[in-house]
Amino acid sequence: MNFLYNFLVFKASIVLSILAIFNKKLKLFVAGRKEIFSKIDILKDKKTIWFHAASLGEFEQARPIIEEIKKEYKQYKILVTFFSPSGYEIRKNYILADVICYLPLDSKSNAKKFIEIVNPKMAIFIKYEFWPNFLNELKRKEIPTILVSGILREKQLFFKSYGGFMRDSLQAFHHFFVQNEISKDLLNSINFKNITVAGDTRFDRVSKILQQDNTLDFINEFKNDKYTVVAGSTWSEGEELLVNYINNNASEDEKFIIAPHNIKADAILELQKSISKKVIKYSDVISNGVQNSQNLTEYQVFIIDTIGILTKIYAAADAAYVGGGLKTGLHNILEPATFGIPVVIGNKYDKFKEAVDLVKIGGCISIKNQEEFTEAFINFKNDENFRKLTGAINKKYIATNLGATKLIMNYLKDKI
Repeated sequence: MNFLYNFLVFKASIVLSILAIFNKKLKLFVAGRKEIFSKIDILKDKKTIWFHAASLGEFEQARPIIEEIKKEYKQYKILVTFFSPSGYEIRKNYILADVICYLPLDSKSNAKKFIEIVNPKMAIFIKYEFWPNFLNELKRKEIPTILVSGILREKQLFFKSYGGFMRDSLQAFHHFFVQNEISKDLLNSINFKNITVAGDTRFDRVSKILQQDNTLDFINEFKNDKYTVVAGSTWSEGEELLVNYINNNASEDEKFIIAPHNIKADAILELQKSISKKVIKYSDVISNGVQNSQNLTEYQVFIIDTIGILTKIYAAADAAYVGGGLKTGLHNILEPATFGIPVVIGNKYDKFKEAVDLVKIGGCISIKNQEEFTEAFINFKNDENFRKLTGAINKKYIATNLGATKLIMNYLKDKI
């Protein structure tokens, strides 16, 4: 199996290079990996802690640990690697990291060269990033390696009779910090005992949002003290439901802020044209960081065609819809939840523990079609008591799941 895996990695490198000619995202994936070794060269002979995250969501789980390390251990350089362009492109300028780059494809030669240059004092992998050649090289060099906010599932290769080479790679981990007892039991079943059920570091991350200034003057002006729905990280299938609701069910005193996942001009224009209410875009309001003279109270729908401000926008919401749960991966529901508002998502959320939990206890409403979407938002608009009780469930859930970062830092202080 090990030989087959390495052969597939080699073949993937060729196929991806060809496909990148025709696909913009794959082009970023391939082109970005050409710069890796020149970027990390500045870390040679430096004391470095390496964090690896698949994408943006996993980075948010790494972030509380990075912040604590930079505060307590200033002598260390921080390297952050991403697997996907969607994570790298958004966080490539993160100020607390000294180097941010892609992770090379998991070949033996790449792993050896990468770790030889960086020679990290510690490697911290996030959630479910398991690359056997990198892990085997970390183990060979006896570099302390931990998993943070880990999630294990029975369907993964580690737990199959033919997954021996993947199970062997897990021996690189000095400690597993996992989110739930199921993950611990699965690791126990393959004879790993170095496990702590710590929960998810994102709870610590989102709880700090409430301590920052979340005021956006243009959002407050638009809201004008009216009931407001914020739809964050939306995809086309969710936007279709939302637009149908806005056009056919929304009252005049109901406002909507839409922050699409895809902010390309043609997609934004198509979304804008589909809405029959009065619409304005962020790019119409803010130019070079300066607000134009617009009477925002006149508009009912505000499209956010920029990135980086969605968290602050959730502070103005009375209810939220979070995209990605109808076809693709569900986006972050903890950010709106921390503000104590109800959250609506699609019906494909079983891989996201926080969503499973919140649907079960009633803080999050799962919908699968237009009828259920419309019913949920009519109920939130018309029943203030129901809306506030639902939001309170979310706020309490966040508060009761804090502390993963402290547990992990207590472990790290004896290892760094």
